[in-house]
Amino acid sequence: MDAVGQTLPEMTFSYSHIQCILYALGVGMSTKEPDHLKFLYENHGDFSVLPTFGVIPSQASMMSGGLSSVPGLNLDMTRLLHGEQYLEVYKPLPASGTLTSRASIADVLDKGSGAVILLDVHTYKEEELLCYNQFSLFIVGAGGFGGRRTSDKAKSTVDVPSRAPDAVVTDETSSNQAALYRLSGDWNPLHIDPDFAAMGGFKAPILHGLCSFGFAARHVLKHFADNDVSRFKAIKVRFVKPVLPGQSLQTEMWKEDNRIHLQCKVKETGAVVLAGAYVDLHGPAEVSPGTAPAEAGELQSDLVFAEIGRRLETMGSELVKKVNAVFLWEITKDGQPCSQWAIDLKSLPGSLVKGPYSGKADVTITISDQDFMEVVQGKLNPQKAFFEGKLKMKGNIMLSQKLDSLLKEHAKL
Repeated sequence: MDAVGQTLPEMTFSYSHIQCILYALGVGMSTKEPDHLKFLYENHGDFSVLPTFGVIPSQASMMSGGLSSVPGLNLDMTRLLHGEQYLEVYKPLPASGTLTSRASIADVLDKGSGAVILLDVHTYKEEELLCYNQFSLFIVGAGGFGGRRTSDKAKSTVDVPSRAPDAVVTDETSSNQAALYRLSGDWNPLHIDPDFAAMGGFKAPILHGLCSFGFAARHVLKHFADNDVSRFKAIKVRFVKPVLPGQSLQTEMWKEDNRIHLQCKVKETGAVVLAGAYVDLHGPAEVSPGTAPAEAGELQSDLVFAEIGRRLETMGSELVKKVNAVFLWEITKDGQPCSQWAIDLKSLPGSLVKGPYSGKADVTITISDQDFMEVVQGKLNPQKAFFEGKLKMKGNIMLSQKLDSLLKEHAKL
């Protein structure tokens, strides 16, 4: 078919942490769960973007009508069904930025009752490839043109093992789940308009397939990767049946090495909604906790910490009595960690440690070298820096007030 190999118009997608948080809420994350906070709070010390957010920048290629412009591809978009989805993430997704997606028709298959379009979308930040999606789109009534039924370019589904699952998670969707998820960019009225849904033969608006996809992926991420987004490699699913908002999704999971097979059901009916699915994980990072940050040349903050160290030699014991805490500073440059300093004001006589700290910090503070200097020089208010996301803290945040006053009083920075 002439359409194979054709490219779609390049699409750009600009976003901030707001879209990342909105997506996390759309796939069921909640502040009721403490381990969800890292995906919902932009100032969390380990704020992360769910890996399946990678479908959002790429779906613009499909939603913008670009498919209709491809020569040799005569489409009736009202007869399009989302059959399967594959997503591979090459590095953890940034919490903000402008991404570019380049889409092409990998193949067009003849299934008799319809045609399947394999749409490959590669998404970049500048020229760095972040993720790859393959949308498998079924066009009802478009088959019978004499084409091939299969393609070696298709990312295949895999049957689940014939044994009891290793883990089962049940999550209730809310009645507003589709209304919330659509705010991430899938504006199909099938998911919000009762009249439109009725025209499609549904008794009510249905949940987005990619919403169920997000639920299932985060179930795997939590149970088999401790919510470590750097361990997520890829996911493949086949969409089987619709879900109604308010129904409960039950994800059954089977672990085989670094592949987690899964299927997702509606608990109330037993109907399978995601089949032949799996998530591939990277193995746990083989990096010792004491690995040093990357070198970044001379830092302005080094001079400040050197002065703090000198003052601790004479005033350390006094500070330990007043503070009784360990503060770990993580200094970044150009978005990359490049230096660590631990101020131990818990153990006499008080000390300053440069590099990886083997003990337990009460408060960990992450800030760029430049912003650190502006805070020290009084040009940047620490509270303002925190609310703007320039300064991140985890641990006992209230202790930072002691550090702030003590630094001003004793370090005279």
